[in-house]
Amino acid sequence: MGIYEISLATLVGINIILALGLNMISGFCGQISLGHAAFYGIGAYTAAFMAKAGAPFPAAVLAGMVLAGLVGLAVGLTSLRVRHDFLAITTMGVGFLFLGVVRQQEILGGELGVSGIPSPGLEKTGYMVLVLILAAFFTAFSLWIKRSWMGFAFEAVADDEDTARVLTVDVAACKLTAFAMGTAMAGVAGGLYASFARFIMPDDFGFITSITVLSMVAVGGIGSVFGVIISTVILTLMPEFFRFISDYKLLLYGALLFGVMRFAPEGLAGFTRAVRKAGIRSAGKKEAAG
Repeated sequence: MGIYEISLATLVGINIILALGLNMISGFCGQISLGHAAFYGIGAYTAAFMAKAGAPFPAAVLAGMVLAGLVGLAVGLTSLRVRHDFLAITTMGVGFLFLGVVRQQEILGGELGVSGIPSPGLEKTGYMVLVLILAAFFTAFSLWIKRSWMGFAFEAVADDEDTARVLTVDVAACKLTAFAMGTAMAGVAGGLYASFARFIMPDDFGFITSITVLSMVAVGGIGSVFGVIISTVILTLMPEFFRFISDYKLLLYGALLFGVMRFAPEGLAGFTRAVRKAGIRSAGKKEAAG
């Protein structure tokens, strides 16, 4: 593999971790978040400054994960009082607040961003392998959560909070846990991105990034682990392989979101299930006819 292919694979792995974090919040627990890029940025800035202060790479990424998770827990507290559209607006506000802080504070790099982030001490191939291993770990973690009692509780909250309470599900604990885990995963992705790019700036973590991640989750199928991974790979590589559409990336993502929400609300995962069921019904009819 060349440097270009290695860099693309690394970016895909980082985006998978980031998208799985949002899927934990919005897909598993049904909490709409339009500010996921802020937690991505918190992880990146924390890891960047920790690394520049001399902290080892693992400690820098871990610090980004913890701080993003703690901020996510605080934001999760707001989800206990607001729902649906109001929660979406609240999380979007968190994203704008983060951008305002990093842009106005010179100590955080301001508009110029943070440069000179130390190398993690790995060759590009080794770093790619590390990122892909972490992506695989968080994939397994997401699948374990989804199939555990906690996943069933999350699903109950996503379907109907009032019914979940009647069934003795601790709705508040589920929301806070989902926010903490999902934002901590975004923090890990941010720390990995900072060490990979070695230069970060506020625009890397703006509202556009939040919409991009939301597109990855929605197109793959909200709540589907493998669907989200497939859509993340596609949406990460598409602008690279089709350079002529790179200037229209936002238009493309907007059209995809509109199309998926209108014609295939379950995303790629729902489309795959529909095709499989159609094939089973067709096979059954043939056997009955035979």
